[in-house]
Amino acid sequence: MALANEKDFCANCAHCIVVRRREGDADRYILRVRCDKNRWSKRSGDEKLYKYFTVARRIQLNCEDYQEMGELPHYVKNLKRELPIKDEIYTVKEYSPK
Repeated sequence: MALANEKDFCANCAHCIVVRRREGDADRYILRVRCDKNRWSKRSGDEKLYKYFTVARRIQLNCEDYQEMGELPHYVKNLKRELPIKDEIYTVKEYSPK
C-alpha cells in the first residue's frame, strides 16, 4: 500500500489484469484491462474497462488493494513505450488435432 497522497499506478498493480472483449464476430476480440478488486466503476455502478494501451496512465490515490509488481518508474516508462497505440483485433484460431 502507498503512503498518504501517493499515486498508485494501476498498471503496476497485481490486480490490474488483461481480459478479452468480444468484438463483432464471436471469433474476434480486443484486449481490455480491468481491476480484479473492482476498484474501477462508472457512476452507474458498472465495471469500468480501459483500453489496453491507456492503462499506463491510470492511477488511484491510496488504493487499499495496491500490490506493486516492479520498480515503478522503469516499468511504467516501458509500458508507455511498448504498448500498441491503437486497438488491435485478434482472431481466435480453432484447435485442429493432427
